[in-house]
Amino acid sequence: MHTIAVLALDQVIPFDLSTPIEVFTRTRLPDGRRGYQIRVCAERREIDTGTFALRAPWGLDGLEGADTIIVPGTADPAAPLAPEVRDALRAAAADGTRIASICSGTFILAAAGLLDGLRATTHWIAAGLLATAYPDIEVDPDVLYVDNGQVLTSAGAAAGLDLCLHMIRRDYGSAVAAHAARLSVMPLEREGGQAQFIVHDYAPTPQGSVLEPLLTWLQDNLGRDLTLADIASHAGTSTRTLIRRFREQTGTTPLQWLHRARIRQAQHLLETTPHSVERIGAQVGFGSPTAFRDRFKRTTGVSPHTYRRTFS
Repeated sequence: MHTIAVLALDQVIPFDLSTPIEVFTRTRLPDGRRGYQIRVCAERREIDTGTFALRAPWGLDGLEGADTIIVPGTADPAAPLAPEVRDALRAAAADGTRIASICSGTFILAAAGLLDGLRATTHWIAAGLLATAYPDIEVDPDVLYVDNGQVLTSAGAAAGLDLCLHMIRRDYGSAVAAHAARLSVMPLEREGGQAQFIVHDYAPTPQGSVLEPLLTWLQDNLGRDLTLADIASHAGTSTRTLIRRFREQTGTTPLQWLHRARIRQAQHLLETTPHSVERIGAQVGFGSPTAFRDRFKRTTGVSPHTYRRTFS
C-alpha cells in the first residue's frame, strides 16, 4: 500500500491539511482495497493552526519510508523553515520520495532547495512573492498544479484537490481517480485559462449551461468525423458564435474539447477492454492509428501501449 505522509508545520492552513487526508483516505481500488495509508506528521508535539491546536501521531520520523510527502500551506509563507524540517525534506528527496506541496506549501519546498531550476506554482496571490524570493524557480501563476515528476506543486485552496486527483491517476489510473473525484464531490476536470488539464475517463459537462445539450451530443458522437461546421450546424449557430460560447463556458475551443474527450474515452477503453489500439482509435473518432497515437502521447505523455501496461 502506498504510504503518504502529510507534514503539518506551525500555522498550517487547516483546509490544505485536510484535503489530502480526506481525498486519499477515501480512495479505493477496483477490488475495494484502500489505495493509501496516511501519516499525519508534525515538526513538534503540538502545532498551532491559528484556529485550534493540533497533536499529530507522528513526528518528523514519520517522513522516513513514506512513498509521498505532502506539505500543506501555512499562514505565513515567508516564515523561516526550521533546519530539522529542511534536512528531513532534503533527505527524503535524496531517497527518491515523491514530494508535493499545496498552496503556500510551495515556499517550504523552495526554502528546502527542492525547486531550484524547476517550474512551480502556488496561490496566485503569493506568486509574485515566490518569484521575487526565489528567482531560480520558474513561477507559473496560471495553472492549477505543476508536475515535475518527483516534485509537484499546486495553486491555492481547491487546487489541492486537483493535485491529489492527479497523483491518484498517476498511481492507479483514471478510473480510480474518477471514483475518488465522485466521492469528494469534485468535478472530474476543471477547464479554464488557469486550469491544467487532468485526464479522466469522461469529459465534463457544465450542468445548466447553454452548451450542456451540445456537449452531451458530442460525448455521444465521439466516433464520428466531426468538423467545426458540423458542430455549429447541430448547435444551430455560426462557427464564430460557437467558438465564443465555448471559450466563455469551458475555457477552450470546440475541437480542443472534442480531442480531449476522445482521449479520455480512449483511456477508459484501454483500461477496461481488450480492444486493440487501432480499434480504440477508430472508436473514439481518429481517422488513422498514427493520428490517434500522436494525439494520445501529446495529451498524456505516454503511448497508448504504455498507458495500457501501466493501468489496465
